[in-house]
Amino acid sequence: MSPKEDEIESQVAICSSCEVNLSNKDARDHWQCLSGSIWSQEPAVQALSYRILYGMKDQSWAIDIMESIDMDEEIKEWGASIYEITMVHQDAFGNVLENGDNVVLTQALKVRGTNFTASKGTVVKKIRLVANNTGQIEGKINDQVIVILTQFVKKN
Repeated sequence: MSPKEDEIESQVAICSSCEVNLSNKDARDHWQCLSGSIWSQEPAVQALSYRILYGMKDQSWAIDIMESIDMDEEIKEWGASIYEITMVHQDAFGNVLENGDNVVLTQALKVRGTNFTASKGTVVKKIRLVANNTGQIEGKINDQVIVILTQFVKKN
């Protein structure tokens, strides 16, 4: 079980640079420090390190760090649950996406595993958010459910 938010055991002091980069997945050079902090003896530091890495699990360097440690399952769950609470899917323009929204493709997309390209301007109705990955949604195009990267859609 994770400690309550107001308990000192659940708090971690971070530098201003870390605070600025918390939602910046492109700050790879900054987050290399996680390869050391994930080994901390403090569960809150481990959970925060895991949370940040979990949010970047689409990047191989983050996976390598997460797999380098045999962490207690409760700490992993604590870190992942913190992330899931703050998880927000956004379109290419920063608009928050929700299940059931309609989106428009901002560029033509070759659909893998098929012989068609979804053209720019295609409306995708009633999207579903992909759990644990804010960079992906699911939608139906040409009667096929496909995964679409949020960076290529605009909320309609």
